[in-house]
Amino acid sequence: MKLLMVEDDVKVASAVARGLRAEGFTVEVAADGDEGLWRATESRYDLILLDLMLPGVNGYRLCAELRRQGDWTPILMLTAKDGDEDEAEALETGADDYLRKPFSFPVLVARIRALLRRAPSGDVATVDLGDLHLDPAARRVTRGEHEITLTAREFDVLEFLVRRAGQVQSKADILAGVWDFDFDGDPNIVEVYVGRLRRKVDEPFGVSSIETVRGAGYRMAGP
Repeated sequence: MKLLMVEDDVKVASAVARGLRAEGFTVEVAADGDEGLWRATESRYDLILLDLMLPGVNGYRLCAELRRQGDWTPILMLTAKDGDEDEAEALETGADDYLRKPFSFPVLVARIRALLRRAPSGDVATVDLGDLHLDPAARRVTRGEHEITLTAREFDVLEFLVRRAGQVQSKADILAGVWDFDFDGDPNIVEVYVGRLRRKVDEPFGVSSIETVRGAGYRMAGP
């Protein structure tokens, strides 16, 4: 999972980023609002950690601008400000959650994982990868002119991989993004669903779009 942290406090940014990387996340840090807005528009992230009080574009404006552009990446606001009006304004500008400083690191990780479990509220755009077409709103998948019937979980796993085409996703990444955070079953369930998807999405059409990267996970090949 790739996160963007927009935070001007160097010590806070360094400590949080280090902790999140230890949890398995990939973290990029922007030191001010202008850099944060540039990074958020130039790259795709799974979640944005956004401080409110920033040099340049502040957190409220940055969040509002991303939503205006149709970017519905989950945003978790972080702030030292304490007040219901600030929280309400953050949520009204499009943030998905709000956490006051100082915060407990385990709580931060739990909030991040909770947001990642949910599909972004506005991210219902269709996705095309070669002749593979996904319509999240209708929960329909087609390859060329052929409709493919998937279960709800199969669709979720496929969408997770397609939206991250070209990126290697570990079993842990897929479990965190598709299953509940407290899932305590066998992680090899991911292999089961990847196998099902290959039999439905790839093999009947003579393609191999879902690749196994030995020792790392799975990657959806690009078009």
